Amino acid sequence: MRLLFVTGSRGEWGYIRPLLKLCKDKQIEYYICGTNMHLLPSHGMTIQEIEKDGFKVSDPIYMSLDGHSRFAMAKSLGVFQLSLIDVVMRLQPDWIILAGDRGEQLVGAIAGAYTYTPVAHIQAGELSGNIDGMTRHAIGKLVHLHFASNRDAGERLIKLGEEPFRVKIVGAPQLDELIQGNYTSFDDLRIKYELPLGNDGFILVIQHPVTEEYEKSETQIQATVAAINSFKTPKVWILPNNDAGSDPIRQGILKGRSVNTFVFKNLPRSDYLGFLRLCACIVGNSSLGIIEAPTFFIPTVNIGRRQQNRFRGSNVIDVPEFEFEKITAGIRLALSTEFKKSLNRTENPYGDGHSSERILEILEQTPKDSKLLVKQLTF
Repeated sequence: MRLLFVTGSRGEWGYIRPLLKLCKDKQIEYYICGTNMHLLPSHGMTIQEIEKDGFKVSDPIYMSLDGHSRFAMAKSLGVFQLSLIDVVMRLQPDWIILAGDRGEQLVGAIAGAYTYTPVAHIQAGELSGNIDGMTRHAIGKLVHLHFASNRDAGERLIKLGEEPFRVKIVGAPQLDELIQGNYTSFDDLRIKYELPLGNDGFILVIQHPVTEEYEKSETQIQATVAAINSFKTPKVWILPNNDAGSDPIRQGILKGRSVNTFVFKNLPRSDYLGFLRLCACIVGNSSLGIIEAPTFFIPTVNIGRRQQNRFRGSNVIDVPEFEFEKITAGIRLALSTEFKKSLNRTENPYGDGHSSERILEILEQTPKDSKLLVKQLTF
């Protein structure tokens, strides 16, 4: 079995890394197409982290046009489309593996559909706000196999007309490493990054742009920075992705950071999970707070509409608007002893940490025939 993985950001790298580790253990032939943010020095040049993890990126594809505007985003995807088709034609993979809801994954779905190459999609069927939500469901119409993280997502795919045999509820593979303990310890983090962090915790902040509200990015980050700075608790910021509106957010974070604030372009996955496990709460609009955080019983203050309607656990405190008073109230609740105690028995609705095994087994056992490749809508 020959697998081609497509990844353009640190987000879906977390989805596929445990699956790739299992491929190595089982000596399954795999290739990685690394693109977009993985090749940008301004975003940490994370292709180097992939290689440090012991994986070879067989096909690095430069695609990202400067500007971080809506037009640059759309045109960059066209650049990627031109190159990815050549990769698929050369490798002739048995499966193209996609994860999540970003534009590069949509390009992978188009490439597979039009070349009749089987495509499997991890994290299929979920709801989220932003252009990503529409992208996820567009991917769903093009791919041949859906790996849903929970029953909510699986049922939605069937309601959208997907044939039931294509929908597999397997959980979210990015939880596998959390359950296995593949994260950096507190002492190692403090030594590696020379951080004067105490044992009382810190606030982990990750805010990405909301493309529908591109013109509001500057005022949105100002509200979050002001709210975060009103707390004496140390803060660890991770800079945003390169979607439209990311420049004002990056500048706002760097300009507004206060004492006891530490900013990273990017972190290796194990360090990222180490910071997650040890933080007092997460603030922002990253899926990390919704998907991974419940495993460690971490409170999440989810701001704005980027994760709108996404299936969530009891650890999430929603703050619909980027307003100082509402954000501070959310953080205050997240840091309270009462709220933290309420999470002691919470369950993560995104899986049990054994998703990669299920995914590989299904890929190996699924016949690649006309029934799979010629899709029928059920309505």
